Amino acid sequence: MTVSGRDAVKVDTDEVGVTTISIDRPDRMNALDAPTVVALVELINEHGADPATRVILLAGEGAAFTTGADLQAIKEAGPDAPSPDETMHNAAALVRAVLTAPVPVIAAVNGPAAGVGVSLALAADLMLMAEDAYLLLAFTNIGLMPDGGASVLLPAAVGRAVASRMLLRGDSVSALQARDVGLAIDVLPTADLRAGAAKIARRLARGPRRALELTKRSLTGATLTELDAALAREHEGQVELLVSTDFAEGVSSILERRRPTFS
Repeated sequence: MTVSGRDAVKVDTDEVGVTTISIDRPDRMNALDAPTVVALVELINEHGADPATRVILLAGEGAAFTTGADLQAIKEAGPDAPSPDETMHNAAALVRAVLTAPVPVIAAVNGPAAGVGVSLALAADLMLMAEDAYLLLAFTNIGLMPDGGASVLLPAAVGRAVASRMLLRGDSVSALQARDVGLAIDVLPTADLRAGAAKIARRLARGPRRALELTKRSLTGATLTELDAALAREHEGQVELLVSTDFAEGVSSILERRRPTFS
């Protein structure tokens, strides 16, 4: 792991054991480059294993939770960009770190959460959203398929019909819509989001750590039996799509602020 990855993440643990891990790339709307993803995986694993941590709170600094993969960084890196295999490995590792953390994980979603950023929020045990926040699962809009386990995490939470609508159309989902379909447990004023999430986190932190761990493990095991298979399908499909002309066109259309023309 590079130093730059850790520099892009803030970590703080309070007196009751709530560890807040914040993505800190506000100038890039907290978009995730490879070093930042690796840092997040390591930090979630480290603090989840630390007896001093009883709850992990995931957040984003500035105006976004995270807008997903840093497409600008990928384009700028050119041939030095991470391989599709590495990209998919990192995305899967991030989601697995959240799902297997032995403590509850809460996502406090402010502003946009897009792409693998939505997968990160879906992997959390509880999601709270700010009033102006939204989820954008726009993979198909840029010639890709869902990754980071979204193809199983989303239908597990809302059912196949709703998940199909979100994933195939690639529409944004407002905070109120996310609450209405059961993705977000609450919607708070933007200025109150972090404090509201911390209040819930502190309540859990005072609970029985082992009982919460086993409850989380049981819920994950019962509802995400297809996780490994889904991640394998996503890996295979996304590795193909990441080198396609449609994805190149999708990235260019975003950077050039125009409608894409797919082959």
